[in-house]
Amino acid sequence: MTQVQIESYLSGRWQAGTGPGAVLVNPATEAPVASASTVGLDFGNALAFARTTGGAELRALTFAQRGAVLERMSGALHAAREGLIEAQLVNGGCTRGDAKFDVDGAIGVLYHYAELGKSLGDRRLLADGEGIQLGRSPRFWGQHVYVPRRGVAVLINAFNFPAWGFAEKAACALLAGMPVITKPATSTALTAYLATKVLVDAGLPPGILSFVGGGSGDLLDHLQGQDILSFTGSANTGHKLRSHRRVVEASVPVNVEADSLNAAVLGPDVELGSDTMQLFLRDLSREITQKTGQKCTAVRRIFVPAERVDDVVAELSARFSETVIGDPALKEVRMGPLASADQLRDVRAGVERLQKDATVVYGDPQAKLAPLGVEPGRGYFFPVLLLKAKNSAHSPEVHSHEVFGPVATVLPYSGKAEEAAELVALGGGGLVASIFSDDRDFTETATLGIAPFHGRVYLGSAKVLEHAMGPGLVLPQTIHGGPGRAGGGEELGGLRGVEHFMQRTAIQGSRPIVEHLTGTKPT
Repeated sequence: MTQVQIESYLSGRWQAGTGPGAVLVNPATEAPVASASTVGLDFGNALAFARTTGGAELRALTFAQRGAVLERMSGALHAAREGLIEAQLVNGGCTRGDAKFDVDGAIGVLYHYAELGKSLGDRRLLADGEGIQLGRSPRFWGQHVYVPRRGVAVLINAFNFPAWGFAEKAACALLAGMPVITKPATSTALTAYLATKVLVDAGLPPGILSFVGGGSGDLLDHLQGQDILSFTGSANTGHKLRSHRRVVEASVPVNVEADSLNAAVLGPDVELGSDTMQLFLRDLSREITQKTGQKCTAVRRIFVPAERVDDVVAELSARFSETVIGDPALKEVRMGPLASADQLRDVRAGVERLQKDATVVYGDPQAKLAPLGVEPGRGYFFPVLLLKAKNSAHSPEVHSHEVFGPVATVLPYSGKAEEAAELVALGGGGLVASIFSDDRDFTETATLGIAPFHGRVYLGSAKVLEHAMGPGLVLPQTIHGGPGRAGGGEELGGLRGVEHFMQRTAIQGSRPIVEHLTGTKPT
């Protein structure tokens, strides 16, 4: 692939920053593939253009019409699918399967919200619940509604899902009537850049989509109270964004999806060789190695009844040993490199931290890998590692530090659901926890104990063996987010994701007028 100069799409036109900018590389070969700079670009003007031009365009459309825009976006990306997948191979370190997971996820979530827009019809606001009688007479009436905000949704996305990460935020914001400015992580921005070019060429309404290709500069300094900031990434960066001077002064709503020590719990009823055990092993081996473990939903902690630990370690080790590591462009390869040199450095440091509380039982963090199809000494490769906690209840590093790579820790427990829930909660809040069991009592107790600390609980059992998609698949119908260290935010969840980008307002007055304004008059 020819080296690309990534530009930004701001104020309705493509613009290049000055200077050499950041260099994007192929993480398997370390060869440069693109450069990106935003130096000298006017972010204040870009935000103003999006608010006035893009906002007016979207608010003039009904939900059904906005859905048609999303459908056009989904179709345009689908037509450009192969090129976007190729970009993931050379700039994201993804295998073709991992790249498809990201690109197809983006196409699918846009289409889902397109269909939701159609179902909402020719309306521009949403009623929230039933109307309310506010006085002794039903003449004085109240109705909660959601209306479009008059700002911009600034979407800052992580490096691991440059396509899907953008689409899952943008679909909700655009359907809500808010224009978006998307800022992907620079290190893997090539896919997001090419996707934006495809969407711009598709002839979207002016101002509804902007793209920042490089550093964010003073972008946040120009935020206003009607804007929304949505971020996916590390908890530390999320904290910095929340405490940004302009965000605080203007009370800008912030939605954060951050670190997550996602857990998987194996029930004591699950026997080796059973269907549920096979589901457990299948899901875990995929979640630990897919995208080289660089998924916010990847399993990091595995809780196993003490008497099953050796069997589980042996079974997982056998599966990991079949994982071919190398240049993701090769069809034989099942796991590529980490996304950047910084990621490799962070993973190595993180494993050292975990080893304070756990022992490596599969893999070697010091191994000199020979990735298939890669020149010796090149690339940001790291082996699959499985560790075992020395003391499940007293492993502060395991319960507090996420290693964002193909690394997980097995933690023995007694087999009691209450204990499993208490141990899982030590993670401080997560995006998703999984429970694998065919015992309804165990599942119920564990679920009720785990749910307050997670945005989603995935139940694996023999009943769903042929239907379950795994805990790592984020579906647009259900929410994605979690409390505590997971950021306290929420995305997707069908209509819930749209409402996050709207203003909830109570309309009070004469019942006929209120019902006419809000479209809630009984037919």
